This record gives sequence, structure tokens and C-alpha cells, in this order.
Amino acid sequence: MITLHLLDPWKRTPVKTWRFPIKTTIRIGRAADNDVILNDILVSRYHAELSCYRDPENLGRWFLKSLGAMGTFVDGRLVNESKLASGSLIQLGPTGPILEFHEQAFRRSAPTLSECTHAGNMPGNLFCIHCGQPLNVQRTVRNYHILRLLGQGGIGRTYLACEAQSPGEWIGKVPQVRVLKELRSEMADNEKAQELFEREARILQLLDHAGIPRFYDFFVEDGKSYLVMELIHGIDLERWVLRNGPVRIPQAVQWMIQTCGVLDYLHNQEPPVIHRDLKPSNLLVRSRDNQIVVIDFGAVKELGHSPTRIAVEGYSAPEQMMGKPTLQSDLFAVGATLAFLLLGDHPIRFYHHRQGYHRLDVSDRPEIPDPVKEVIHRATAPLMSERYPSAVALAKALRQALAELSPESSKV
Repeated sequence: MITLHLLDPWKRTPVKTWRFPIKTTIRIGRAADNDVILNDILVSRYHAELSCYRDPENLGRWFLKSLGAMGTFVDGRLVNESKLASGSLIQLGPTGPILEFHEQAFRRSAPTLSECTHAGNMPGNLFCIHCGQPLNVQRTVRNYHILRLLGQGGIGRTYLACEAQSPGEWIGKVPQVRVLKELRSEMADNEKAQELFEREARILQLLDHAGIPRFYDFFVEDGKSYLVMELIHGIDLERWVLRNGPVRIPQAVQWMIQTCGVLDYLHNQEPPVIHRDLKPSNLLVRSRDNQIVVIDFGAVKELGHSPTRIAVEGYSAPEQMMGKPTLQSDLFAVGATLAFLLLGDHPIRFYHHRQGYHRLDVSDRPEIPDPVKEVIHRATAPLMSERYPSAVALAKALRQALAELSPESSKV
């Protein structure tokens, strides 16, 4: 946790405070896209940058890099770059604002795990049925035992992990199993990958919805960033279709109504949040209640912030393909996902040139009833003005389409 206090120039008491629990880079200046914004004539638009060391020798320590025309002083000394200690005073310009830097470390050493020798455990067991200890710990990161690899994507790997305990503490306790997401080592120096990873942690920390995995922890260990989240027991919609084939119409529509409920929550945040990567593989069906859980918030964008171009062909709206996503871009993805669920094939196969636009067109597919076709076509209209105005409006249209289905089509 990094805390910065803006100090009164005479009393040297805090007049404003910023706290950064998960950032590894903090930008200070006058421009609106800084993390700490100071409207002072002596402060440059981009005056200073605070960063966490990533090399093993200085791991966990912070340093300052001066960018401002008026110079930056650390503890009264003019610097271009300087290590920071908790309590360091940062002055922007010779007589400019003074910030007090504080670092609160959460590093805890993980207990040593003795190997379980009990007999009677099945080969696939994660924990001993007698003492509760993990049976196959691949490695330990901070205070988490990594049990196995769950998957890997463009910038990260996800692992099944549990909170570490001393051997005697496992008895009688239910293991706290988590998903631990690791930024791949080859991406550690990639500023954009680091930004996406930190953005996912920051957004998840602020969200509280049954359709979104719960945030538990974010930390940097041995030069790598880690995000710890709730484990959702279920299957994503892409795997569901690959395993079972097209989804029955009532079920597919219900799942998309649930997705709209999560989107409505995101879109009504302050500022509004756009997921930007909604697709079948990022929608989990939770086993215990058949409810949709939206995952993978690495591409999430707070409306009004400079966008990073993230798009998935077939599921991304035209404006998102051009790097200008809106709230309606997420609704476009719901329509394309519904087409995938009902047809069992990638929606890109159903794009055609119609009425001057390249659009998703399922009008010639007899397995989709007309009321549902209309919802898909409007949700995926090339022009935003032709789409539903909100997730609530799209959910209402889906419910109406479901009500209009004949008994025969409901069985499809």
C-alpha cells in the first residue's frame, strides 16, 4: 500500500491523501490523466513518476523519476532519480507542493509445508482426507500454495491455489481455495500488459456483484504481479457448446438476460465501466445455481479514459474495432454471443454485406424464432443509434421475445 500526503507548506500537516493499494507505477502532475493531480503553476503536466523496483536486489522498494521542468526534490535534494523510503518528502519545484511518501508492506513469509504421508488418498485428490494438507504443492508464492495450472492466455497464467497454513493448522479446516492469476514473466517489462493487469485488479477491488468473481489480493513478488480472486465452480459457455452442442432457446435467452444484469451493474458505476471482452469463453455458468458469472476484466475500460484497442472478431462492435468502445459495444457482444449459443458456431460465419453494412445476419436460420432474430439483429446493428440504449432495455426485449415463443420453439 502506497500513501501520499499533500502537506500544508507551513504546518507540514496532511491536507489531502491518496492511497494506492495495488499500483506499481504512480504518476504525478497537472494533467487530468495522472494518478495524483495537482493544479499548481509550478507543477508540470507530467512532473514525476513513482515506480516499484523489479530487480531482485531492490525488490519491493520504490524510486522516483523526475520529469518536470522545474525539477523535483527528495528530502531537500534536487534529483533526476532517487530511491524512496517511508517518510520521504517530495517537493515539486523549488517552492512547489510537498508530498509525503509512505509505504506499508504486507509481505508475509509462508509457513513451511511438511509432506503428507497418509495413505488412502485417491490420485486426483488435492487435499489429504485425513489431515487436510495439500497433496501436491507446485510452489509457494507469498502466502499461497499453487496446486495446479488452470489455463493461460495472452499476458497471464491462472492457477488453482490455497492459502498457506502450518501443517498442524489444516486439521478440521475447510481449505480456502482461490484462483491466482500471474502476469507472465516475459510480460513484466511490457508497460501495456502491466497496465491491463493492474486495471483488472483495480476494477475487481471496487466491484461487488454475485455475477463477478470476488477480489481478494494483489501483490508483486520476485518481480511478478499476482491477482487473487474467487474460484467459480462451473463451465464457460464456449466449452458448454463444444461439449453439448447448441443451447435450447429458453436457456440461452435466460443466460443472456443474466449477463445483461451484470452489465447493468457495470454500466451504472461511477464512472461507467465497459467490459470490452464479452464473449462465450468469458461467461461462466456457475454449477451450484446455473447463474452467469462474467470473468476476465483485464480489458475493462472506465468510460472517459484513453482506450486501448481491444477487439474480438465476430463479437466486437464496429466502433470497438476502431478503438472507440461505448456501453452499447458490450450489448453488441451479448447479441453475437446469443447467436453463437443458438447456432453452435462462431458468429463470424454469419456476417453478410446487407444494406450497405457488414452485419450479423441470422434471418435465414430456421432454428431461431423470429422474435429472437429481431433481438439479435437490433443488438448487433452496425450503427449505435439502432441498438438498444441500455442493458436493461436489451434484457426487457429478451424477456418479451421469450414470452412470444410458441410451445414448439421453446423445445428447440
